[in-house]
Amino acid sequence: MPEGDTIHHAAQRVGAALVGHEIASIETPHPRHRLDRWPARLAGRSVHAVHAHGKHLFLRFDDDLTLHSHLRMGGKWGVYRRGERWRRAPHRAWLVIRTAAHEVVQFDGPVLELMTESRTRFDRRLAALGPDILAPELDERAFIARLRSDDATRGIGDALLDQRTLAGIGNIWKSESCFIAGVDPWRRVAAVTDAEALEIVRGARPLMQESARRGGRITTYRGDRRGGTWVYERVALPCRRCQTLVRSRGQGDDNRTTFWCPACQR
Repeated sequence: MPEGDTIHHAAQRVGAALVGHEIASIETPHPRHRLDRWPARLAGRSVHAVHAHGKHLFLRFDDDLTLHSHLRMGGKWGVYRRGERWRRAPHRAWLVIRTAAHEVVQFDGPVLELMTESRTRFDRRLAALGPDILAPELDERAFIARLRSDDATRGIGDALLDQRTLAGIGNIWKSESCFIAGVDPWRRVAAVTDAEALEIVRGARPLMQESARRGGRITTYRGDRRGGTWVYERVALPCRRCQTLVRSRGQGDDNRTTFWCPACQR
């Protein structure tokens, strides 16, 4: 699933292509949206802002209309110069917005909806989102308050994936940030201090900001030329710090795979 850094990078690229540029055409090729009349409803409107919150992306049009997108596991936003070959097959496109210079394409949905801007503020799914880890100023107090109001018996790794607690962290950054902070992702939330929870988030935030600037190219380990990650997808390989074998196991109700070093993380 694309994580917050990937979505923020997509918002930057989509915004650069659309904001301040006249929309030439809008198409909704996917059968799900055939009867929604979005091209007619958005005709003549321009995009005045594109932004992300966690894993959600919003295209703000004139006159109180907003396109909301969540890519889930397989979706993708593509920005191409007019006439450039797309990197996914055309039949996978759900939305195509064209300007004189660019084609902005959302592939493979699966959450794509047109709503009023006011609804985005009161929609239960969106209003429940926690503070965005990539916001210009992270609201650390709100993060701690939400963490403490959650189930204290959950593992901290599982709690970090709950977008109601903190928006933007996914499986990669959960594993990497817990390693960087030296915190066992299986430790119960009740046994994690506020200082430790903030150390996890403060470790992830600048790396995610860098990834958002670089387009989702994640490098958390820089001990050699190849770089890479500390523990993510390194199961049964030696820990880069202590040589203990990295372990992995499904965690939480969704059984998302967690990677950790049993020696470095306590």
